[in-house]
Amino acid sequence: MPSALSIDLRERVVAALADGASCHGAAARFGVSVSSASRWAARVRQEGQIAPRARGGDQRSQAIEAQADLILSIYEEGPQLFLHELRDVLAAWGVTTSTSGLSRFFARHGITRKKGLSTRLSRSGRT
Repeated sequence: MPSALSIDLRERVVAALADGASCHGAAARFGVSVSSASRWAARVRQEGQIAPRARGGDQRSQAIEAQADLILSIYEEGPQLFLHELRDVLAAWGVTTSTSGLSRFFARHGITRKKGLSTRLSRSGRT
């Protein structure tokens, strides 16, 4: 993915537009696309800043975090549920998620899903 253009270049393009240059003229003068010049000018008008927006990062955890109370209450009722079983229970409640999304949810909340303590012990000793 290409990196964002420098703030200095953005400021010079927006200043040229403020001085009366057209988007096509300013874009050609500074070697950027016309759409970039017009977006930068619009962003300065609307938001008052020229710095590039944040890129990447987590985009989907907000949807599952909104259902945190429901997920944790279902987990407390049946901590031995497998992730795919928990996903199916949530689907019955109208919450769509994946098993990997649930795994990341529990990791964020510091909940381990090990089943070692409540499983039946071996009759012949340690294995």
